[in-house]
Amino acid sequence: MSLTSISKLSPSAGQGGSEPTRSRPGLPKSLGFLVLPLLLLPPLMLHYAGTHHPEVFPTEVRGRDWAGVAEIFLLAEIATLLVMGWLIKQVSTANGLSISYRDAYLLAAIAPVPMWLSSLGLVVPNFGFNVALSFVATCISCGLIYRGIEALCHTREDVTAASITQIVIGAGLIAWALLLVVAMS
Repeated sequence: MSLTSISKLSPSAGQGGSEPTRSRPGLPKSLGFLVLPLLLLPPLMLHYAGTHHPEVFPTEVRGRDWAGVAEIFLLAEIATLLVMGWLIKQVSTANGLSISYRDAYLLAAIAPVPMWLSSLGLVVPNFGFNVALSFVATCISCGLIYRGIEALCHTREDVTAASITQIVIGAGLIAWALLLVVAMS
């Protein structure tokens, strides 16, 4: 699974949604070559922004130990990834769709890629720019989950896929909000 094949899952990409089921990358390979490097981006960029232009952050968090914040953020990201894979499996099964744990974790690993990449925006010391970039990345992640549910559960039931996406995105947004609270506290 490459970044190119992930882009084929986007809501605007025609028939690309079936690519993950065709290529069937191994979970360890996906985690090692795609997820791990991208999972490291937000903590590294948070450390960079905190040490190089702390004026972007509220005054009460500017003096933080940004290396420690980055470590905690990384651990929280890993925990979130594990919980999201489990949640995708449970919600899909509860809605009568069949998805393996492997595919659920694969989708949980693919969906946050736009948000991980959006952390590169922290090189720009502009709060508004980073909020806008994060919003766009979140919208793309929503589309990836929706298309991933359709492809990996082999369904064209729009309402069911949308329902699963809504629950997973809701939980994901809560998790990201908690990650930000962890990073800022």
